[in-house]
Amino acid sequence: MNAHILVVDDSGFARRTIRKILESAGHSVEEAKDGHDALERYFLRKPDLVMLDMVMEGMTGLEVLTKMRELDPQARIVLATADIQTATRTEGQAAGASGIVTKPFEASQVLNAVSTILDGGVVWS
Repeated sequence: MNAHILVVDDSGFARRTIRKILESAGHSVEEAKDGHDALERYFLRKPDLVMLDMVMEGMTGLEVLTKMRELDPQARIVLATADIQTATRTEGQAAGASGIVTKPFEASQVLNAVSTILDGGVVWS
């Protein structure tokens, strides 16, 4: 399934890295550089999936996740983080994320997570 995916990260390098991985698999990608931009783009375009950085200037990824889920309980959101602590995973799950991928990104990990979540599953390993 080719999907429209919103990539949210304050790092241009991280956005470009995820874009290359996703576009190589046939997905279309839209980018947002911060939480406010992400919320606006989400509600204008309704992407199939959101790849969301946890640590950003201004709004944190957790704040963006919470707002997206409040306004759209069906939103499919994957957290992207270098923080592999159990607390981060627990907070993300409690806030309604569908899964997590860790930085630095590995193409197979990202694509497997996207595929699983688009098919209705979750990814917390």
